[in-house]
Amino acid sequence: MKRALALVERDMRKFRRSPALLFASLVLPLLQLIILGSAFGGNIKNVHLGVVNLDHGPESVDVIERLRAVGANARTFLPVDYADEGAAVNDLRKGVLSAVVIVPQHYSRDLLEQHQPHLALITDNTDRSVAGAVGEQMSSLVASINAPQVPPREPPQALLDVVEVYPYIDYMKYLLPGSMVLAIFVTAMIGGGMLFIDDKSRGLHEGYMVTPITKWELILGFNLSGVIKAVLAGETVLVLGAIVARVPNFFQPARLLELTLMVVLTSIALIGMMFFIMARISDPLVPRAIFGVLNTLLFFPSGAVYPIAGFPVWLRWLSVCDPFTYAVHAFRSLLLKDFGIAAVTGDIFALTLTSAVVLGGATLLFRRTL
Repeated sequence: MKRALALVERDMRKFRRSPALLFASLVLPLLQLIILGSAFGGNIKNVHLGVVNLDHGPESVDVIERLRAVGANARTFLPVDYADEGAAVNDLRKGVLSAVVIVPQHYSRDLLEQHQPHLALITDNTDRSVAGAVGEQMSSLVASINAPQVPPREPPQALLDVVEVYPYIDYMKYLLPGSMVLAIFVTAMIGGGMLFIDDKSRGLHEGYMVTPITKWELILGFNLSGVIKAVLAGETVLVLGAIVARVPNFFQPARLLELTLMVVLTSIALIGMMFFIMARISDPLVPRAIFGVLNTLLFFPSGAVYPIAGFPVWLRWLSVCDPFTYAVHAFRSLLLKDFGIAAVTGDIFALTLTSAVVLGGATLLFRRTL
């Protein structure tokens, strides 16, 4: 028993002397619980709703005021005025808006004459949670229009026509962008971070130290090999996932080129991030301990599983700093909306900036020593 307790004491001392492992084992699981509990089931809020008023009559003004009241109180959506229907739908396709409401011409006249005018709601159904929340709120708004305080004998009735911009998007298609980014991340974590630490612990880096290779060349070589593996993983999941999920018009050359560009940019950003995290770590247990927690911290706040509009404010700020967020949005735009590279320029900038920051930080942290 004394010898067994001596082994226990040795392991406990080793555990106590590793602050990173202590943090990963004790603190990060609590953080994981908080994020998982906050990332699902929240009320959709603050989505942008384009409003095109083609009538400008008194009854259409009432509709606009009701929309603004929702934006000021329930905040399910925030109305944005548009003068042109085409511009609003174009912004919807680019992802600037989540839905568009169109008040048709002669709406006021038809409503007063009891001709049942139709309000049009155009939704971005690539995100069915947001589209459903906006649709429910608009249905309630139309019901309030049809229920005046003093009901006449034959009250005027307004109807709502819901138009979905894209073909039906099932949940497998919705999850495909997140699955692609997750595949790249797993490759970055295992094939980049863990392998780097394992090589250090086994003494394989000693051979590099006796060569004239520079620090920058070492960093470039490590990252380039990781990017190649991550791109292979991302492209494999992209093609097989698109076939399984039956993404329409997937094999168009221009579309494949745009998706490949995003796979490369995402791989560079995530591999660089892993190298930045592992640059000063030497304990091979640490990357294994933080793997699952990093997955939670990056994957769930990105909107891959549940829309960001349903997150609390603090989790939205975390999603802004999460490179997964921009990769998932870019792949979702290119795969499900097929609008082209113009819809993802912001994501390209964010991933490029992330790559520059993490690679620069890794260069500063990396030491050409054992």
